[in-house]
Amino acid sequence: MRGLKIAAVSVMVTGALYGCSPKAEGQAPGAPPVTVATPLQQKVVDWDEFTGRFEAVESVDVRARVGGYVQAVHFRDGQMVQKGQLLFTLDPRPAQAALAQAQAQVAQMQSQLTLARANLARSETLLASQAVSKAEYDSNKAAVDAAAANIAAANAAVRTARLNLEYTRVTAPTSGRVSDRRVDPGNLIAGGSSAGDILTTIISGGPIHFVFDGSEAVLLKYLRDGGAANGAPVRIRLQDESGFTRTGRLDFSDNALDTSSGVIRMRAIVPNGDGFLRPGLFGRAQVAGAGSYDALLVPDTAIGTDQSRRVVSVVNADGSVTAKAVQLGPIVQGLRVIKSGLAPTDRVIIAGLQRAAQPGSKVTPKNGRIAPVAEQASDAPVTQAAPASTGSFANSLSTGD
Repeated sequence: MRGLKIAAVSVMVTGALYGCSPKAEGQAPGAPPVTVATPLQQKVVDWDEFTGRFEAVESVDVRARVGGYVQAVHFRDGQMVQKGQLLFTLDPRPAQAALAQAQAQVAQMQSQLTLARANLARSETLLASQAVSKAEYDSNKAAVDAAAANIAAANAAVRTARLNLEYTRVTAPTSGRVSDRRVDPGNLIAGGSSAGDILTTIISGGPIHFVFDGSEAVLLKYLRDGGAANGAPVRIRLQDESGFTRTGRLDFSDNALDTSSGVIRMRAIVPNGDGFLRPGLFGRAQVAGAGSYDALLVPDTAIGTDQSRRVVSVVNADGSVTAKAVQLGPIVQGLRVIKSGLAPTDRVIIAGLQRAAQPGSKVTPKNGRIAPVAEQASDAPVTQAAPASTGSFANSLSTGD
């Protein structure tokens, strides 16, 4: 029995000595290592994002100004045409006959005017010798005036007939890309009014419009900040593009909100020298808001949450950790803009944040550097969603950038 007690005491002493060994003391936890860096400072511009469609600067429905039979088509579907280029020819014979009839009417009216003038001349001679009454003289004078008016009307009818003959040649009212022909030779068409048959359509080449809607909140923001006035830069990307590579400028904003939808219509003009952009295409646009400003940027991973606040952990000179409440801005070049709550000299924990204990604990800081995720110009745009902007983009773009 005594031997068992001695063995137990020996085991306890051995365990105690093992727990106090130098190896165990070397494993005592110390200040965890973290990587710190001061915020990146640079000028940024807030860009609001919208969804819209491209529209042609000019779009014309081509109609004939007279009715008739289509005799010939003088263009290929989809080709570029110049203003005044012949597109369709109508059968000119009815217009030619109408012109000949009007010209004959002019000759008839001219003969009547000659006769009336002769009668008036005789009346003037006879009136001097009182061989005719004053009433007869006045009647002959009125006949001259009536004949002159008739010939003026006949000449107007000739000009109208000539115009109608000219209108049998349907020319392009503007330069641009023509659509396909809507009628073939041999068809009878109506013309001369907005209800006439559409023969084809033409959209202008060159620059193109990008039209989008902004909410009342957007309008108020721009009015108060002075941003996005006419001439503000615009960047656009298409459905299958990852970057905003197409540029333009804002050239129009409507003079009133649409009371039924609460939005205001805005428009940008975009160069389209290669003709790649077509009316009806969807696009996503970034419009520059107010002017550039100095901003502090940190990685999004350096931002934590403290209940309802967003915080950034900074390391003090003595190695202790402090959580600073910050106000966040948009993301630019993969970094988050900090609008307030952070100083340019603060050492922000950018790596090892999970190893930093509660605020007030000690860490071992190692210096690092905050760099943009993508190499872009220093004035690259800051993208933020426009408040309450309307419109929908294609499904592939609905999840954002």
